[in-house]
Amino acid sequence: METVELHKAYQGLQGVYRHQSWATGGTMTFAVYLPPQAKSAKVPVLTYLSGLTCTHANVMDKGEYRRAAAEYGIAIVCPDTSPRGTGVADDDAYDLGQGAGFYVDATEAPWAPHFSMWTYVTEELLAVIAEHFPIDLDRQGITGHSMGGHGALTVALRNPGRFRSVSAFAPIVAPTQVPWGQKALPAYLGPDRALWRRHDAVALIEDGARLPELLVDQGTADNFLDSQLKPELLRSACDRAGIDLTLRLQGGYDHSYHFISTFMASHVGWHAMRLRG
Repeated sequence: METVELHKAYQGLQGVYRHQSWATGGTMTFAVYLPPQAKSAKVPVLTYLSGLTCTHANVMDKGEYRRAAAEYGIAIVCPDTSPRGTGVADDDAYDLGQGAGFYVDATEAPWAPHFSMWTYVTEELLAVIAEHFPIDLDRQGITGHSMGGHGALTVALRNPGRFRSVSAFAPIVAPTQVPWGQKALPAYLGPDRALWRRHDAVALIEDGARLPELLVDQGTADNFLDSQLKPELLRSACDRAGIDLTLRLQGGYDHSYHFISTFMASHVGWHAMRLRG
């Protein structure tokens, strides 16, 4: 594993690292913030999955999580959104290809050789982190924004008991029912809609997957709210399934990191209550 950059922040360390991934068959870059408490003991870990067009750098530079992470003693892990580089398939559109991995393992050409973000996030990444950093894998949380919110919800729903806490910012809750998902899922997974449902939080809940509780923040001025995000579908699914959903509609906030950074400390604190207990 190669250290790309390292910075002291709030008495902890913000690093960016690069490694050769067996899951994606190429080089992957990720960020890790270690709070000062990691100098003397293993700490809980919160994984943040980013949205369309982003890399690890968007939330690292604009997410404003370090003060809260240092206060609560939580490591923050921020992977990339897709494999990248020469020889990795891409598309001219922003919502497919590099920067738009959708946290699935692609089975279709030309994506299958490298686009295995599901395996990367659920198997490889945290194993690499645990090998090199003082984190406690028994105290994991997961969160994400937009496409990354979709990833956080589906990863948690399909891995019951692994995550003590789950939250999301403006997640794509039902990709099989909105244009982003209706484009990406068949491109990556083919025409079998049963495979699509395994990457749709609302469908997973309808099919029996459960979480004890869930926190979601959604801006009411988000220009994707009605066409792509549809949080009301998640609320209905959680109500029917008896899942304790806290859905906070934040007046006047949009889809940007201005929104995310405003509520990031609240999410880190919410996770801390569940990860440190």
